Amino acid sequence: MPSPTREESKGETGQAQDGATDCDDGERGTGGRLVRALEMEMTNRSLHGDSKVNCDGLVNRNGGDSAEVSVPLSLPGKRTAHMEGDELHRLRDRKFLLEDRKRLCALSLGTALLGILLMIIHSEICLYVYKPGSNIALFINCSISLSTGCLLILIILFHHKDIRLFVIDHKQVDWRIAMSSHRVLVITLELLVCVIHPVGTYWEVGLQANSSSSAPLCISNHHGEALMDIELLLSMLMFLRLYLVHRAILLHSKVLLSASYRSIGSLNNINFTFRFVLKILMNKYPARTLLVFILFFWLTASWMLTLCERQTQATTGQMDMAMWLIAITFLTVGYGDVAPNTSCGKAVCLFTGVMGVACTAMLVAVVTKMLALNKGEKHVHFFMLDIQISKRIRHAAANVLRECWLLHRTHLTKGNRGEHRRHQRCLLEAIRVFRHLRLKQKKLRDYVSEMVDLPKMQMIMCDLSANWNNSYRELEQRILSMEQKLDELSRCFQQTTELLSQFLRHRNPEIR
Repeated sequence: MPSPTREESKGETGQAQDGATDCDDGERGTGGRLVRALEMEMTNRSLHGDSKVNCDGLVNRNGGDSAEVSVPLSLPGKRTAHMEGDELHRLRDRKFLLEDRKRLCALSLGTALLGILLMIIHSEICLYVYKPGSNIALFINCSISLSTGCLLILIILFHHKDIRLFVIDHKQVDWRIAMSSHRVLVITLELLVCVIHPVGTYWEVGLQANSSSSAPLCISNHHGEALMDIELLLSMLMFLRLYLVHRAILLHSKVLLSASYRSIGSLNNINFTFRFVLKILMNKYPARTLLVFILFFWLTASWMLTLCERQTQATTGQMDMAMWLIAITFLTVGYGDVAPNTSCGKAVCLFTGVMGVACTAMLVAVVTKMLALNKGEKHVHFFMLDIQISKRIRHAAANVLRECWLLHRTHLTKGNRGEHRRHQRCLLEAIRVFRHLRLKQKKLRDYVSEMVDLPKMQMIMCDLSANWNNSYRELEQRILSMEQKLDELSRCFQQTTELLSQFLRHRNPEIR
């Protein structure tokens, strides 16, 4: 019922107040009297049913089989409108935060890849570009440091958006609640991983004593050999920034962006993590996903191996030989013609072998799934096998009968002993083949019976449930019709009794 305005309530004894928030707030004027009258009416009606009054000024009446009815006892105030406005603002802010978080994740991944690319350029062109006294090395190192600083800022902004999203999802709680020990540890580890980058500058360039090695190596006269090892380690650890790939795949996947996926997943208590997205990718595009990962891993591991082996005069410092070594190590072949010489190179080859075993297992699983028969193909295949075995069983039974007849005929004619033994051997062989086929048919039918068709069973159970519900409704209708007929019969008996009593009184007035 619409609430009366101020213009309509002028001249009355009171004035309706629009800001009522509690159940005990009273109204004045025409609006108050109308609301009190409506409340008294609903209170009288609620004597025959269950009534519940909540603190928002609603009477919820649910008596008998009637549906739940909500009647406002107070005029719509500012609190309801304010709450609805807060919900709308919260949903809008959540949508904007999700978009900002996705954008920041993409920028973070791009900045990390830029830093890795600059590091690779710095390591590869130092021999051909850098000159003594040149500022190019300083410029590239400054660019790497600048990209690292930008990456740290983007990571902090990403977690800031994530904390704000946590606050909005949990009804505007304090942001300190979101800073759990796990979150603090994750943020700290991400910042430590992203801050790693080479900071040295090579001013003088040279080659190893063996000029046959085509791999360039930047040599510093201002720093020792230990500092060069540190620079090498920092350059390799920059590849740890690729952890941002899994976050970008998760936030940009169609699974997370689809509202239907999120709704059904929330109903089934499914957490949309990178593991779930990876499973979907491996189910939808198994060959493509494995191929992209293997090629990217080969290229990355090969370059890391060349970077490690440049300190020696071995041929593994060249890219082609490094790719050959990584490939045979990844495939667990190991011809032994090429081997790493440094500890760093051995660690890279060891990690490559472990990843090769894991990828080989996934490849075997994918090939097995692709070669496996689906449900319809299995039904067709086993049906045809059953038909073929049935035919062979009939032929075996016919052979048994034939050999029995031949043996019996030989016994009646009292023929040669050798022919009699030959028919006995043929009869035993026919019986053995018949028993073997019967056992094979039994095993096949047992295997087919174990293949439970869950969708078919679900459809059967749904049909049974629907039939039971229909039968229950029909039974209820019949019971109701019987009750109606019994009521009619009772009324008829009552009317008949009254007519008889009136007739008897009319015939014999002395009877009362």
